Amino acid sequence: MFVKQNLDALKNTLPNEVELVAVSKTKPIVDIQEAYDAGQRVFGENKVQEMVNKYEVLPKDMQWHMIGHLQRNKVKYMAHFVQLIHGVDSLKTLKEIDKQAKKHNRIINCLLQARIAKEETKFGLPFNEIEKIINSEEFTQLKNIKIIGLMGMASFTDDTNQVNNEFNNLNNFFKKLKTQNSELKTLSMGMSGDYKIAIENGSNMIRVGSAIFGARNYIT
Repeated sequence: MFVKQNLDALKNTLPNEVELVAVSKTKPIVDIQEAYDAGQRVFGENKVQEMVNKYEVLPKDMQWHMIGHLQRNKVKYMAHFVQLIHGVDSLKTLKEIDKQAKKHNRIINCLLQARIAKEETKFGLPFNEIEKIINSEEFTQLKNIKIIGLMGMASFTDDTNQVNNEFNNLNNFFKKLKTQNSELKTLSMGMSGDYKIAIENGSNMIRVGSAIFGARNYIT
């Protein structure tokens, strides 16, 4: 019952406007089902095949978010059910999502991933590249995707001032874009170690795994 206890404790601390994505990557079906039974409906995975496998056996009213770096050749496997794709960082990827969504007569919601961390390993787009994409003629031709916001991952560091500044920079950029596009409503920032700082800086969607399911990895 530890999953339900962790989930309840976490939700009791969150503002009403913050949506919780339970990061279920590497976690067994039994733990995910416990979270579902406790009322959680939104789950995040970082590998398409693992998400597909879980989608096939778990209740169909779950919402599945793709939160990892997305390879274009994997989009087709999840296009019929994925609720939100967090880490889109190229126009080519948007085009592929649009192509696959059209096959299923769907509009797939996406977040553009901004690069705000200092680490070279982090994916994401500079702010000016995000503006370039959403203002491009090619983007306007994509009818089966909808950009509903931004996602960002802060540096993995104990320097809370740095993390705060990175989240604040993204929040300010998000506010700027919202003045130009009222459909931008979601700012996905914050994980188990930094979600409190993210919420202080305007995040309304957090991606939390270990604080719910524990730090150990499991084999599904």
